[in-house]
Amino acid sequence: MLKTIVKISNVTNLSDARYCAGMGVEMLGFSIDETSDTYVDLKRFQDIRSWVSGVQIVAETDSLEAETLLEKLIQYQPDAIQVSHAELLPWLKSETSKPLILRIEADQDADTIEEIMTNYTAYATYFLLESSSDTALDGDWPSFLNTLSTRFSILLGFGVTVDNADFLLDDVNIAGIVLRGSDEIRPGYKEFGELMDVLEALEEE
Repeated sequence: MLKTIVKISNVTNLSDARYCAGMGVEMLGFSIDETSDTYVDLKRFQDIRSWVSGVQIVAETDSLEAETLLEKLIQYQPDAIQVSHAELLPWLKSETSKPLILRIEADQDADTIEEIMTNYTAYATYFLLESSSDTALDGDWPSFLNTLSTRFSILLGFGVTVDNADFLLDDVNIAGIVLRGSDEIRPGYKEFGELMDVLEALEEE
């Protein structure tokens, strides 16, 4: 059992899915965008899903095309939906009862981040902060995250390490952590590296 909510994004293979489910991860995310490098087609998605249990399956999309997205959601039947465009949230809220995650780019000013969360808190179950530049969790970030976490359910998807995981949970009080899947070396074989190290650090003693 893990100390907090953990979501694994960009899952593309059964090795990641089975290992993470076995470790007690709460959510597994799969890209449903055909233009994405981590896109998982419907057949492969169904094959992977049939091998795991006890986890929420999240459909991840960067698309703005509402009708295409709705068709994909009908096909994939996820347990939750992650989007990158906040303007989709009210529409999705009216179309589905599934939990909604809004991915927010952390590489923008603090006021913008807080404004987005304030405007869409009625629609999003979680706000996922990710950084395209892999920014470090230093400077004002811990204090800012602590402020946000008193008002919003924050999933943190950057800067998480074995060394700071407990601090982020205990002192910053984020709702959970997001890590990323990676490719297999060959089918059925891979090294989990830092993913394994962080998950093991988050295991309840």
